Amino acid sequence: MQKSDGFTPVRVATPRDLEAIVSTVSSAFLTDPLWAPMFPEAERRAAQMTALWRLLAGSALRYPWTVVTDQVESAAVWLPPGSTELTDEESAGFEEFLMDLVGEAGAAAIVRLTEQFDAVRPEEPHYYLSLLATHDAHRGRGLGMNLLRENLSRIDALGAAAHLESSNPANDARYASVGFERSGEFVAETGAVVTTMWRPAR
Repeated sequence: MQKSDGFTPVRVATPRDLEAIVSTVSSAFLTDPLWAPMFPEAERRAAQMTALWRLLAGSALRYPWTVVTDQVESAAVWLPPGSTELTDEESAGFEEFLMDLVGEAGAAAIVRLTEQFDAVRPEEPHYYLSLLATHDAHRGRGLGMNLLRENLSRIDALGAAAHLESSNPANDARYASVGFERSGEFVAETGAVVTTMWRPAR
């Protein structure tokens, strides 16, 4: 729901929101220039992505930093300073999980991509925007950016910095509009360019 004044009610997600979060993220990333090629079988892509996002988003719910709009039209998955994306147990089983999901070659490609992500994470303490997504059915209403602005106001109140990797160049200007600055880039094996962006503490 969006009020007429443009304010988007948001709330911290709970485990009951997981499937709705997964649906929103899967919808948003289905044709993403970085992630879609990681799942080259188009007829299986949606199901495979759903499984991956369920693992990542479900693990992140152990922190109180996954924030959603009222009906989970948009979702932002943040990781606080010093946290890990997966638990130790999930990390130990991650490659096996990927092999079951996309086979040996596909798993190796995703692992190499995650290593590229890890290599560009700043050492300075920061909040990390792991995923930001708006469901296809609700795009064009400003929900995702309003959600991001609310998240950043919370981070600003803590005097903290933020970091993200933009997997779609079309989004870079949107992130810049809320204070993120380009800090670098890397090129995935598929040729997709990922832009790293940093927002200093305020």
